[in-house]
Amino acid sequence: MEQYKMIINGEAVAAVSADWETVINPATEDGIAEVPQADYTDVDNAVTAAKSAFTSWSQLSPAERSTLIYKLADALEAKTDRLTEIESLSAGKPMKLVANGDVPFAIDNIRYFAGQARVIEGIATKEFVSGYTSTIRREPVGVVASIAPWNYPIMMAAWKIAPAIAAGNTVVIKPAPQTPLTTLMLAQTALEVGFPPGVINVVTGGASVGEPLISHPDVRMVSFTGSTRTGKRIMELAAQKVTRVHLELGGKAPLIVFADADIAAAAQGAVVGAYVNTGQDCTAATRILVERSRYQEFLAAFTELAQQVRLGTPQAETTDMGPLISADQRQRVHGFVERAKNDSVSLKLGGEIPDGKGFFYQPTIFCDAPTQSEIMQEEVFGPVVVVNPIDSEQEAIAVANDVKYGLAASVWTKDIIKAWRVASALEFGTVWINDHLPLASEMPHGGFKESGFGKDLSRYAMEEYTIAKHIMFDLSGDVKKPWHFTAFGDAE
Repeated sequence: MEQYKMIINGEAVAAVSADWETVINPATEDGIAEVPQADYTDVDNAVTAAKSAFTSWSQLSPAERSTLIYKLADALEAKTDRLTEIESLSAGKPMKLVANGDVPFAIDNIRYFAGQARVIEGIATKEFVSGYTSTIRREPVGVVASIAPWNYPIMMAAWKIAPAIAAGNTVVIKPAPQTPLTTLMLAQTALEVGFPPGVINVVTGGASVGEPLISHPDVRMVSFTGSTRTGKRIMELAAQKVTRVHLELGGKAPLIVFADADIAAAAQGAVVGAYVNTGQDCTAATRILVERSRYQEFLAAFTELAQQVRLGTPQAETTDMGPLISADQRQRVHGFVERAKNDSVSLKLGGEIPDGKGFFYQPTIFCDAPTQSEIMQEEVFGPVVVVNPIDSEQEAIAVANDVKYGLAASVWTKDIIKAWRVASALEFGTVWINDHLPLASEMPHGGFKESGFGKDLSRYAMEEYTIAKHIMFDLSGDVKKPWHFTAFGDAE
């Protein structure tokens, strides 16, 4: 079994403890690699390396940083086949999703921020107070602790690392313990193209890495993508030293279908939006709200398509949906399903664990769930969907907003005025019209309410990883300024 080492201060290293953990293929339940099980000592070494590298990295010209980031994107693109293979094996993701989505989007995001590295700007210099000129600088934060989830490993690593280093920060990233391999490959590739030691460091492990990393006195910012529960714990730890926090957390996305919508398109979009990545997506369409006059028509079309979703080995080109990430995650998903059944929510499709190896789960559809029921309120993070009727635009908006999350939503209608009106009323960070899921490196991604705060992607991410500094110049040269008497002496 191949051993992947951590990247700390420009070197591939094992954990100081010499402990190793096995990475499991969720489709076969077999081990595929070993990675170090780090602890505080490894974290401290990584943060120390990042802190040491920060001064020189942050003082490079934007063009120099940009050039290196472009080289990283090119080198990763040359490794596309290997990255796709490893991502599919370790995360249980269908090859076609990784090859046509995750890897190219990650590389595109890195290229985008390579360009943004050269456009770090403040507001225009101006005389806002008589006798003074003010200007704004955007300064890097320092050492950034990035904690990435297991559902999109290479993509989340790119989303976190690229804007941070483009802005002049250095990074210590902890990938999820289930899926660290492609993040380690990314960091190794950065060294190969000439990144200085300590700019990108990767430590592997679970809570024995995460909490010491968040609490480390030299970490200036924590960027986390994952569950709302874990995000709250990170805020608690970060508050002890007033560390800046960027959080992209859970979701419970509504997909709203109005009577004038193209039902075939809405059903197609709903299947894609609900079952992409086995439903392990914080923007997945989990609450489908359909205007009552078209409800049965939509439900029939959606159910028929859901029955055609092909479960299977992720390496097969025909596989639409792979396994869940782990036995624990499958049991968690199945627990939601069983409780919904016990609460007499109508089960339309699925709800069973297939026989055989691998952590597979059937596409599942519930109908007519009470708005306040667990299955309508909590993030399942699996291939489980509720389809409910609604009777008006106002009810659709009210039900859609009646959750603690606010990450993403979609509206299906041929009426552009209605689309604008509903999208404006929805309390979600991204609202799609007549589709569900697509994102772009140029546009921000982040949520309302308990879906967190701060933005990934776009120019807005650069703001997350920089601090605005106001510099004010006296233009008069006078020893005594007209306002000084308010604190010392008399007015002239």
